Amino acid sequence: MVIGTSPPRRDGMDKLTGRSLYADDLRPSGVWYGATVRSSRAHARILGVRRAEGFDWSNVVLVTADDIPGLNVVSLMTDDQPVLADGIVRHVTEPIALVAAPTREHALAAAQHVVVEYEDLPALFDPLAAEGHELRIFGEDNVFKRIRIEHGVRTDATAHLIRGRYTTGLQEQLYIEPQSMLAELRADGGITLTGSMQCPYYIDRAVKRMLGHDRVNVAQAVTGGGFGGKEEYPSILACHATLLAIAARRPVKITYRRDEDLRATTKRHPAVIDLVTMVTARGQLLELHGRVWMDGGAYHTLSTVVLSRAMLHLQGPYRWPYASLHGTVVATHTPPNGAFRGFGAPQAQWAMERHMDRIARHMRLDPLVLRRENLFVHGDVSVTGQTLQNPGAFAVLEAAERAAAAPVNPKRVRPGVVGAEMRSGRGLALAWHGCGFTGNGEAKIRGKVALELRGRDVAVLSSSTDIGQGTETIFPMIVAQTLGIDMERVFNTAHDTGLVPDSGPTVASRTAMVVGGTCEKAAQRLLRHLRELHGEGDFDALAARAEAAGGLVRVEETYEVNTNVEWNPDTYQGDAYPCYGWSCVIVDLRVDLDTGEVLYDRVVTATDVGKALSPVLAAGQIEGGTLQALGWATQEEVVLDKQGCMRNDRLTNYIIPTALDGPEMITELVEIPYEGGPFGAKGIGEIPMDAPAAAVAQAIEAACGAVLDSLPMTPERVFAAMEAR
Repeated sequence: MVIGTSPPRRDGMDKLTGRSLYADDLRPSGVWYGATVRSSRAHARILGVRRAEGFDWSNVVLVTADDIPGLNVVSLMTDDQPVLADGIVRHVTEPIALVAAPTREHALAAAQHVVVEYEDLPALFDPLAAEGHELRIFGEDNVFKRIRIEHGVRTDATAHLIRGRYTTGLQEQLYIEPQSMLAELRADGGITLTGSMQCPYYIDRAVKRMLGHDRVNVAQAVTGGGFGGKEEYPSILACHATLLAIAARRPVKITYRRDEDLRATTKRHPAVIDLVTMVTARGQLLELHGRVWMDGGAYHTLSTVVLSRAMLHLQGPYRWPYASLHGTVVATHTPPNGAFRGFGAPQAQWAMERHMDRIARHMRLDPLVLRRENLFVHGDVSVTGQTLQNPGAFAVLEAAERAAAAPVNPKRVRPGVVGAEMRSGRGLALAWHGCGFTGNGEAKIRGKVALELRGRDVAVLSSSTDIGQGTETIFPMIVAQTLGIDMERVFNTAHDTGLVPDSGPTVASRTAMVVGGTCEKAAQRLLRHLRELHGEGDFDALAARAEAAGGLVRVEETYEVNTNVEWNPDTYQGDAYPCYGWSCVIVDLRVDLDTGEVLYDRVVTATDVGKALSPVLAAGQIEGGTLQALGWATQEEVVLDKQGCMRNDRLTNYIIPTALDGPEMITELVEIPYEGGPFGAKGIGEIPMDAPAAAVAQAIEAACGAVLDSLPMTPERVFAAMEAR
């Protein structure tokens, strides 16, 4: 029995000892280094691109849009983003040209000596003004996507009407390893790309369209974190490295410096959310009216899907007899926003949880009692009309309350400033999170996993990458358990599109649940196949017979689509997700009344994980995501200048929590199995982002009376809210 235990991480020792090779560690013979020439304007016409005089260009290649052999498009959901700007730039930092040279220093210097001549054009930065604005960035009205959800019957009961506006800003993924990609020419005229990434097949498709041929393979290097930031963005970097390798006729690697990575790459979508609710005097929720605006930036990327998930989570884990929700994601002349852990759900649930606190404040009700009285129970119906089976809202609430009854560990409490006046507070928030793709999105992807018998060992072939969450460990555990063999006899092959089937992207809390479930089915298929070939027996006996017979034994399994899922993507009615995870977070903190600084003492989380395949890895996912959410709550603020460029592009002024900021964490794993996941497992990668910020806001309010409805709640904003009170 390996499932439910916590064997050592497969990649742990190599990372600990430095044997792991990240993309920037790869240095093939003759490699050159690439750099990007970026726009300094938010919106302008390109009049010309030229080499500055006085610089030695003899050992430098320069590439512009004119050198693209196929389509000048970063292939994703919508063909609106160019690989290199051609004629017009639509945001500051947009790539205009590329250079490569024998050293990184030489390449960076060359990029500084490429002169771009502009004609400035008016720019649009306000997402609330973008829809239908006379400045056109996308389509006829600057709207990437509109979504409307309406469900239920309006009430005629006497009720209180309560309004609120809630906002969130940009957030940087800040993976520990910057974006990096290596392109190498092959003997057949094709390209091999190796880099830091989440989704090899995204890159595979994008580069093939840009080149106009399919002689491409993409392999993941060891990757130092992603959090969504290495979902779609590496496609543009791969296209750039490919163009330079072709021009230089040698391997070319591009690794961003941290400041460039911060300025140029995608962020979490900012949001403005208005909620209007009807509530009875006793606190029964009756009607929810919601209006969501999101800023997608200059190009579409994944904005449609981010808005979709936000809208589907806006109601929170609460029953609303009637809901009318409207969402819009628009284009502005700012750098594109994209995937980030949670994918719109954290923004939506921040708004709902703060609105629940507003209702409690307005009605003079206990915030916990208000939540408890309106939480989903078995058989309740969501605003999409989905009947919920065995929701875990009460289970995680009760688990969190039990754990939080213990006193805070004084040894883990971070001391404040000597002599400062501190006030303590506790806050609680709840969340739900749809696991996997919306509706039956997996039917379009049809993710695949292959298993090969190699001697008496088993190789797992998938494109699902490990970006720190533990895929390299979890998949062998699932296969070994299913086959009844030691885990050491199962291993993952390289995640290379030339070798492995397309398992779908490593996103949407789907890897362990969906691809892991396909691994389980593939192992079952392998056993059946061996028995068809070699008769009855356990796996060891069958593997021995197969080895003696010779030849390759390989099976491939495609994800089994749940035919009971009914979803209408036009009306947004039906089964939005195959299953949901549930979470409750309780935060204990102190507020410095002189400065507004927030010090975290303890965070208790209770999370429904379905089944903890590896309890240590599951807890690690939740604790890491929780700390990331605490940073979003009180520290992480992206500051833009008048051109929409990030000003605080250093780790000295874009502040994230460190180990010293981490409070005591009590992590409760609640297991409510999902029959469609391997051994009952659900996805847990994103749900840790959903509830902590709202729990922090409630705790700040309890401590000092400051009411904050905008993120981040920096010391300056906390202090201002205290003064306003």
